[in-house]
Amino acid sequence: MDLELAGRVILVTGGSEGLGAALVRTLAAEGARVAFCARRAEALDQLADEIMKAGAAEADVLPVAADVTSPADLERFTELAVGRWGRIDGLVNNAGRSAAEMFDTQTDEMWSEDLELKVYGAIRLIRLALPHLRAAGGGSIVNTLAVAAKAPGAGSTPTSVSRAAGLALTKALSKELGRDGIRVNAVLIGLLESRQWERRATELGVSTSDLYADLGQNSGIPLGRVGEARDFADLAAFLLSPRAAYLTGAGINLDGGLSPVH
Repeated sequence: MDLELAGRVILVTGGSEGLGAALVRTLAAEGARVAFCARRAEALDQLADEIMKAGAAEADVLPVAADVTSPADLERFTELAVGRWGRIDGLVNNAGRSAAEMFDTQTDEMWSEDLELKVYGAIRLIRLALPHLRAAGGGSIVNTLAVAAKAPGAGSTPTSVSRAAGLALTKALSKELGRDGIRVNAVLIGLLESRQWERRATELGVSTSDLYADLGQNSGIPLGRVGEARDFADLAAFLLSPRAAYLTGAGINLDGGLSPVH
């Protein structure tokens, strides 16, 4: 299926590794022009070099070192993309990390940091991109969330609360921006391969493959496996594309059937 993404300009935060990097690769292979950011310039440049060397058809990518908790960095990220390509057709708020502990161990600082990263970062980038999405005649916004936004468990805060806010933002903006031809959807991930799990495997002294196998078999996932980064990339790319033209306000679980709430 042709996703009709060739030439479209897409912004991706948290794009240097894991799910974000997989999405950048997929979008570039589809012919999209992709600006992607993260804090580590070295990792960003490595991914950009990898994509160009892979010879993706007409690959055109722009790595930008930026911290999504910095309004100035987000403004620079947006300006660099528009300065290079003159438009924005879509964006993916993917920056984030797991922050989950028992409530009575948490400080105001932990809550503030999580909300800045996962909620305010998304709000600010959407605000910056909106004039350009409108000027392009519409577009697509995708927010990367977690299934805990719908079904939070014990010890899931502050992440579950931040992700629930992201889901509310998705739903509200889909109603508000639909008249402008701007679709807003969210992908709620369950257990998916990521650098966070790789780091966890190192901490436990086990191989990443063994950890994924254990999680797949013992976490109650009906499909019996941990999701792959490309599973996320394929879904997010579809939501960004004109092929999803009648889909907005959706919070789609990508969890192998794990969550009890859909």
